[in-house]
Amino acid sequence: MTKQKFVDREHELKILKDAYNSDRAEFIILYGRRRIGKTELLKQSKTGEKFVYFFVEEALEEENLNTFKDIVAGFLSNPLIAKAELSWLDLFNELAKVDNLVLIFDEFPNLVKKNKRFLSQFQKIWDELLADTTIKLVVCGSSISLMETHLLGYQSPLYGRRTGQILLPPLKYYHLKEFIELPVDDIIKIYGITDGIPYYILDAAYRLKNNENLEDIFRPGRILFEEAEIMIKYELRDPTRYYKILKAISFGYTKFGDIATYTGFSTSIVSQYLSNLIKLHIIEDTFPVGERKEKTRNRRYTFSDNYFRFYFRFIYPHKSELLETGRITNFDAKFNQYMGTVFEKVCKQFLLLNRDRLPFAITKLGRWWHKDKEIDVVALDEESKEIGFFECKYSTLKFKDAFAILAGLKIKSGYVDWNCGKRKEYFGLIAKKIADKERLRKEGYFIFDFDDF
Repeated sequence: MTKQKFVDREHELKILKDAYNSDRAEFIILYGRRRIGKTELLKQSKTGEKFVYFFVEEALEEENLNTFKDIVAGFLSNPLIAKAELSWLDLFNELAKVDNLVLIFDEFPNLVKKNKRFLSQFQKIWDELLADTTIKLVVCGSSISLMETHLLGYQSPLYGRRTGQILLPPLKYYHLKEFIELPVDDIIKIYGITDGIPYYILDAAYRLKNNENLEDIFRPGRILFEEAEIMIKYELRDPTRYYKILKAISFGYTKFGDIATYTGFSTSIVSQYLSNLIKLHIIEDTFPVGERKEKTRNRRYTFSDNYFRFYFRFIYPHKSELLETGRITNFDAKFNQYMGTVFEKVCKQFLLLNRDRLPFAITKLGRWWHKDKEIDVVALDEESKEIGFFECKYSTLKFKDAFAILAGLKIKSGYVDWNCGKRKEYFGLIAKKIADKERLRKEGYFIFDFDDF
């Protein structure tokens, strides 16, 4: 595979380097899903010689302790440490003597899974040995559930001790151009399959560069063919019920009642499982932009991650077909329809990235719906009471079609109950290609297509 690239992450890198340069003890918690680039971020943050990196294996605690002992012995140039019978407390006592040491525990949850009491040991180590030093401790993990429960949760022995935390997010669609030299449409298609996960993007870039096609990216035997199920099994018990719920959402059953009907599960089970999936940042509960969340009847559940969206729309329901033939029947037509939802997500990112092209600030951005009426993107400036309505079409539009869409958008905007009679309105359209863009712009519309991307 292509060598790992380091893209974006300036904000997270600054948090780490500011902590390394402080004159106090620092305890930073860094977490995020598998393949998202945590280890690469840690490598990029490395400064100076006082830097100890320890990757915690899925092994017995004694094996990890021995490995850590060897690392400490090497760092301190003291071979006697490697031969001695020492505890975690003993080893940290030696490290605590080093000023401004950066100490990284990568995949820390592997220690907790083997020994839940280790957290109490770690609390003692921090409180008694490290808190009054200048050590910089970074604890990293891929298990979001374990990191948020056992390190960040109120019941954790380590609660309140962290000096900073980073939940590493996926990259945005516009970062993909730094991995793949392809036309905008192809980049957006790759984003629709891989989301913003660097490891997946690099794999897709490699395959396309070697004249493979989109379907080759997720064929049996490739990393994307099993990855979603591996992650869910890593985080959750009883994964088969989660699979069915995710499949329901991927096929458009986004209301709570519809999910319960499709799966046949009780409402209490659906509620709990949806809550767990939200905590893992696989799905999100959404509301019409501008509406109070208390109106739960308008709640919808959607994927926050394109890879999971793609997996449960195309791979999970077609596994037998893919294993037998390596292909999905009528994939191109199904994928083009699927890309409509992905394109809405891209358009939101595009508007936020290009907010200087709009005459108002954006304080809120999202989808809007009411009964049978929907608007793809509504952008609000709550202070100035300005509002922008946008339709997103993953297609090429003639002038008359674009104009008709904008006319319909104006009608639907009248149903949006937000500062009625006080607001200033704007209307826009984003598509692959729009004929006579300048003519529409002269009429006051905000028009964007791939040429603007």
